Amino acid sequence: MFVKTHSGTIVGIDAVEVTVEVNITGGGLGLYLVGLPDNAVKESEQRIRAAFENSGERMSGRKIVVNLAPADLRKEGAGFDLPIAVGILAAMGRVAPDRLAGTMLVGELSLDGTLRPVRGVLPMAVRAREEGLERILVPAANAAEAAVVEGIDAIGATTLREAVDFLNGGLRIDPARPAAPECGASAERFAEDFADVKGQAHVKRALEIAAAGGHNVLMIGAPGSGKTMLARRLPSILPPLTPDEALETTKIHSVAGKIGAAAGLLAQRPFRAPHHLTSQVALIGGGQSPRPGEVSLAHNGILFLDELPEFGRNVLEVLRQPLEEKTITVSRARYSVAYPANFTLVAAMNPCPCGYYNHPGKECTCSPATVHRYMGRISGPLLDRIDLHIEVTPVSVGEISAETEEEPSAAVRERVVRAREIQAARFRDEPGVRTNAMMNAKMVRTYCRPDAAARTLLERAMERLGLSARAYDRILKVARTIADLAGSEEIGAAHIAEAINYRSLDRETWGR
Repeated sequence: MFVKTHSGTIVGIDAVEVTVEVNITGGGLGLYLVGLPDNAVKESEQRIRAAFENSGERMSGRKIVVNLAPADLRKEGAGFDLPIAVGILAAMGRVAPDRLAGTMLVGELSLDGTLRPVRGVLPMAVRAREEGLERILVPAANAAEAAVVEGIDAIGATTLREAVDFLNGGLRIDPARPAAPECGASAERFAEDFADVKGQAHVKRALEIAAAGGHNVLMIGAPGSGKTMLARRLPSILPPLTPDEALETTKIHSVAGKIGAAAGLLAQRPFRAPHHLTSQVALIGGGQSPRPGEVSLAHNGILFLDELPEFGRNVLEVLRQPLEEKTITVSRARYSVAYPANFTLVAAMNPCPCGYYNHPGKECTCSPATVHRYMGRISGPLLDRIDLHIEVTPVSVGEISAETEEEPSAAVRERVVRAREIQAARFRDEPGVRTNAMMNAKMVRTYCRPDAAARTLLERAMERLGLSARAYDRILKVARTIADLAGSEEIGAAHIAEAINYRSLDRETWGR
């Protein structure tokens, strides 16, 4: 008997439908898997046989051929256990085939017949809806994740026996409901707030600009000056995720296996802080079984690199493409996948090996050549892609002990949200562009036109600092954000001057 079931496999962060075809014939013995299965799929035979025995079923003694179509697409992961097992049972006449036509099946089988969660269920549910299917049957631990997709029922089963009984109509399982709160400001709660930070007004201002326009930031300062503390409070002033951003971000985390059993759509923007010993593959993604890396897990959020010069030079250089293109393409001999990587880079570093170069109260023990070599660990092309260079000076004892109240994150966030609303209106006819930092060169010429005084000031700065054409565009983008925060349609000299002031590392005197 011939039977078809629906399943899927992950390519990048999206799912591709896979039709599991099962045919049982009289000639020969055994189970044959075809259609470019990887080792995890090939090993499903042993899991399915054991699960059948422990679920009160018996494998057919005839020849079973399972084809995973399309045959030229490599199939990976243990998520094909459930559709193959159900397909075999249907071909043996133990599952009603009419219920299979509108159902996508995804899940891994344990030897005792229980269903184990798999990664990538959210994009699978999206694909099932796009294919016009009525429901997706997944392990119970994945049901809340699949339920965030509207227009399709997410059915969670704990065992193979439950799944079979449901498909045969002998067991009622209500569709799961998403567990996460709705996206929006009400869903955002932060333990860390800018109100806890004494002083550092100029750094807070720079981080506000970065949050408003999606600009990359590098903080340079002595140990204990507050760089990490400030960076970890940046998410508290970011605008809430839009529904589209939340779905896209959650899909990435689902494919990477970072979604918990009770999770739905992510409510907060990601904040990823990989250690400086992180490898290239861990940062950009890929591997033998490709998964998103840290740059993609930080999509629509923050990628924080503390102790930036301690990262390997080859690791940092792979950031250059995603910082420009907002996507990362990983090509290997067996595959080529693209992951979104629209993140805001926030980096922190000491100014020299001892950490006290330019310190107001402590003497630096490093020679100018040592400082220059230390800064040289970060290439010029990478620095050129960072919009804001901020010198973080230590806070005085008087500022720390003062009883003054600092501005809370909520107040800063209101200004950031207003600036983002201005940008949303500006770029409503520009597909894929949400912030000033995402503008291309043509958009910069269209939307970032400084007045005469501002243009003159920028031209002089370009000549004196020897800035690149990329730096010219980035200064204009930052100035555009500063003007948006001020509610100004025009980019004036004050906006340009402040943007230029954030290019500390472009000055010839730095580190000399």
